[in-house]
Amino acid sequence: MRSYDIVVIGAGILGLAVSRELLRRYPRLRLAVLDKEPSVGQHQTGHNSGVLHSGIYYAPGSLKARLCVEGQRELYAYCETKGIPTDRCGKVIVASSEDELPRLENLLQRGLSNGVEGLEMIGPERLRELEPHCIGVKALFSPNTGIVDFSRVTRAYADDVVTSGGEVLPGYGVKQISDRPGRVIVHTTAGDVETQHVVACAGLHADRVARLTGGPRDPRIVPFRGDYWVLRPDRRDLARNLIYPVPDPSFPFLGVHFTRRIDDGSVWLGPNAVLAFSREGYRRLDVRPRDLAEALAYRGFQRLATKFWQTGMQEMVRDFSKEAFLGSLQVYVPELTLADLLPGPSGVRAQALGPDGSLVDDFVFNTQGNRIVHVRNAPSPGATSSLAIGRMIADTASQAFGLST
Repeated sequence: MRSYDIVVIGAGILGLAVSRELLRRYPRLRLAVLDKEPSVGQHQTGHNSGVLHSGIYYAPGSLKARLCVEGQRELYAYCETKGIPTDRCGKVIVASSEDELPRLENLLQRGLSNGVEGLEMIGPERLRELEPHCIGVKALFSPNTGIVDFSRVTRAYADDVVTSGGEVLPGYGVKQISDRPGRVIVHTTAGDVETQHVVACAGLHADRVARLTGGPRDPRIVPFRGDYWVLRPDRRDLARNLIYPVPDPSFPFLGVHFTRRIDDGSVWLGPNAVLAFSREGYRRLDVRPRDLAEALAYRGFQRLATKFWQTGMQEMVRDFSKEAFLGSLQVYVPELTLADLLPGPSGVRAQALGPDGSLVDDFVFNTQGNRIVHVRNAPSPGATSSLAIGRMIADTASQAFGLST
């Protein structure tokens, strides 16, 4: 049986960020990262839009606000040392009508409160200079928002873990966890693993892993799929960089936007947000009965669906109607046509919900005694914040586990 001091469950960007931070602090630590997939970063990390967020949207004083601002700064520096390309291309958040201006002003004040640098409120003329094909009555320009390939970042984190003496074990899907006197046995598809402590960064399965350890049942994970279209290559000039809407308070997600990719220069359009019928369901007709039944039976989801049923129906229509999707995009870039949109990728967001139907807005971490730490909710800007989150979880683990050098 393999034996370790700490086992980290989940080889996404956060699990690996925590692992490299723990090994940096405690070089003699015997640490392994377990993941059910054959390689790292296969789910939320590998389907990320690739945006390095600056920290505008998040409530001042929240973990998201603080860790995003810190994490973005650190990640730019990390990528430079590792030779990973980044592009501080900037983003415009565009008000398409006068009634959105108060919300846009609120975003500016939030960003300033959070310490986001370089924010500028701009008019239509300056917007046209930045994005010649975009229209709006006003926009918030965030020059430090950028793009990166988070899959490449994740592989670099994994290399750091291995170089520091840790192990990354693909094909180790966790089935059961037994808390024994003085140790924890993690039962996996590749055999049992013994450890003194566990850090769970299970993403789309965070609530299920928590249940395996007797942790709190809530918040629950409800998966939401987001589909993208991509701009036809010869029409990529319609969006130079990042064009975002002003968030709609009647909709719990951000809304469709334009995102340039750093790897191939493609421009992603979207995503929408609809209930995924499988926690790893990246296609419209992917269904896993257990996942769907759990989501529909959860009273938190039922209350969310009741509150946002009209918006949810609109999202469903837009999911199956290219014309409806196009209409949402033409609000910002009227020159777009149906022929400009090609089928694109998709992702699944692990959205944590409370039993009252509220979306858990901030990062959530739980500690179970001196044995286990859970990352229960770390959606966007989790990837941007990964180094800062890794440091915070390492602080928590150090205290909970009584680690010493």
